[in-house]
Amino acid sequence: MKPLMSAMSPHEVRQLIRKGQITGPTAGLAASYAQANLVILKKESAFDFLLFCQRNQKPCPVLDVTEAGSPVPAIAAPGADIRTDFPKYRIYQHGVLTEEAADITPYWKDDFVGFLIGCSFSFEQALINHQIPVRHIEEGLNVPMYKTDIDCVPAGPFSGKMVVSMRPVPERQAVRAAQVTSRFPAVHGGPVHIGNPKGIGISDLDKPDFGDAVTVREGEVPVFWACGVTPQAVVMEAKPDIVITHSPGHMLITDIQNESLAIL
Repeated sequence: MKPLMSAMSPHEVRQLIRKGQITGPTAGLAASYAQANLVILKKESAFDFLLFCQRNQKPCPVLDVTEAGSPVPAIAAPGADIRTDFPKYRIYQHGVLTEEAADITPYWKDDFVGFLIGCSFSFEQALINHQIPVRHIEEGLNVPMYKTDIDCVPAGPFSGKMVVSMRPVPERQAVRAAQVTSRFPAVHGGPVHIGNPKGIGISDLDKPDFGDAVTVREGEVPVFWACGVTPQAVVMEAKPDIVITHSPGHMLITDIQNESLAIL
């Protein structure tokens, strides 16, 4: 079923998500279109969070910001609804994860602002097109994500460490993977680290903080990209009254074509 879903339109995938027919991670779905992470917070915190994103564009590249009280991402996906079109959401209250939900309509407030943040799933098709393996897609798993010891630049109440996603790549293709993904700065761009995970504060690849562990084969090197789950780690530090995010790996499929985000 997954190969057929990779060729679906964003609208078709979003409708299946809205109906509860897709509930898992979205890697590989509507493969030609950009996917987005989500952060929803009160309007009173929106400027500080936008400033945080501006200062930390590698982990937090902004694709769209909704009008206060509107659930429609008018630029990235005009027909979408950020309350229903992610397969799974997380609700944080005072920095504590209190619930996961498939529909956040009951939580929606008139002063909420939604941020869509670029996702590294968006450059995976480019990797595949260059015969570079994407292991979590091969194994039908969620991408592994790890907290690092890399500091983000603070803004207002928002501060914390960067989260990264990892994909094992054959050593001979690591440079090519960096070149391919560097063409997509709007969805995290090139890697932040290649090689020894302890160099960025990761002690065990088999124990990701988010997502699933994947196989790292002999002759492969772990490659780490900045990740849009970073705001979730930051939220836990800032402890606002309420923040709603996507569940890691469960993204919105936008109407933005991946190649439109690439630089020459």
